[in-house]
Amino acid sequence: MKRAWAFSCILALSAILGGCGKGGSQNATQEAGASAAQPGQAASETPVASGAQGRSAPVAITRAQLPGEAVETLRLIKAGGPFPFSEDGVLFRNSAALLPEHPRGYYHTYTVRTPGSTDRGLRRIVCGGPRKQTGDCYYTDDYYVSFKRITE
Repeated sequence: MKRAWAFSCILALSAILGGCGKGGSQNATQEAGASAAQPGQAASETPVASGAQGRSAPVAITRAQLPGEAVETLRLIKAGGPFPFSEDGVLFRNSAALLPEHPRGYYHTYTVRTPGSTDRGLRRIVCGGPRKQTGDCYYTDDYYVSFKRITE
């Protein structure tokens, strides 16, 4: 009798800890709003935060569609500064994999001023490649939740 009870307890405990089925703990993580990409799984197959773009196809935006402050930030990037904030030009790690994959150090982030904001605000431009290059840049107005690829 004790062995049957112990076996039942172990079985129940493993079901609870295992998430009661395939992907149970992964589903709980996804429901909490976190990205749960498995190694080797494409980011476009994983759920992303509301409004976020999968890494395979960010929406495009032309320079003419950008706010004036973003156009000014692009001008500063091409000129190599000076930038209004000391944090401008720092490494952007792309840890959520919303942008195309590149080696660490490829992307850098820059502040886009927000009129009336007392801090840096939510708007940024992230550019890849050599500094002072704006050929591979992305705009976000929601602090890295979603991106739009900047086109000519």
